[in-house]
Amino acid sequence: MAGKLMRNVGLGIKEEVTYGTDIVPTSADNSILARVSDAQPASTEFAERNIVRSYLGSNGQVAVSNHSEITVEFELAGTAAAGDVPGWAPLLKACGFGETIVAATSVTYKPISTAFKSVSVYYWLDGLLHKMVGCMGTPSFSLNSRGIPVVSVKLTGLYSAVSDVTLPTDFDYSAFLAPKAVNKVNTTAFTLHGTTAPFDTLSIDGGNNVVYRNMPGLEEVIITDRKVTGSISIQMTTVAAKAWHDTAISGTLAGLSMTHGATAGQIFTITAPKVQLTNPQYADKDGVVMLNLGLDFQPNAGNDELSIAIT
Repeated sequence: MAGKLMRNVGLGIKEEVTYGTDIVPTSADNSILARVSDAQPASTEFAERNIVRSYLGSNGQVAVSNHSEITVEFELAGTAAAGDVPGWAPLLKACGFGETIVAATSVTYKPISTAFKSVSVYYWLDGLLHKMVGCMGTPSFSLNSRGIPVVSVKLTGLYSAVSDVTLPTDFDYSAFLAPKAVNKVNTTAFTLHGTTAPFDTLSIDGGNNVVYRNMPGLEEVIITDRKVTGSISIQMTTVAAKAWHDTAISGTLAGLSMTHGATAGQIFTITAPKVQLTNPQYADKDGVVMLNLGLDFQPNAGNDELSIAIT
């Protein structure tokens, strides 16, 4: 019997109407162009049988709960026209982001605190179908110079039995455009605390607390809290331009803004109104002094600590 190949993979993800009810994503209509890692269709919790017998040996364990986990990494790329919804939208909505669409103008994603969305995930692995329903997750954004901007989403969902299903051949990735590299040409603007400085790496962790719960009468995955954090490495400036160390020590809150892309439908503007800078440390990049900073994203009016707008 021939072995299963890790590269023969397909992924379909669709937003659920009713939590935990399989919405049946299809390869033709709900394809996701991404890299899949750490797929665990059966993450099982066991309870040990702590019993006494007249001889030594293992007493065995009892499976007390099963859930599924999968990590999906997609490229942060735009759409064919402003106001179009990107193909990766269900993933971000499953991470506690709300979606606001302005026709022919923009699509904006911001965190929410109620009415969270869930998704059904179909993961085809060379003749095996793993179904995961009621999935919610937490995202991590990586925008590194001379690299592809990516978002990694760790999803947790309810377990379904694995089945033998032929890998579909009608996957449609037309909703996924090629990304633009993070560099001087494509990343057109960046400010941190009102100061413009070249940056080498920027990471943002959505910080959702995703919990799997299982008890008589209830099985679910929920988001119970959120703390958005991050880190950045900028080229060190003069103190006159910005006293970064003093700013970190004082706990000052100010904004972050980055614009990436230049073509309508493919322009990303990432903003945050209140960012606290933490733990400033020097680093060497090509012999040039860099300043590494931790970032603590805090809400202003609420549910606005981070905004991702596509225009």
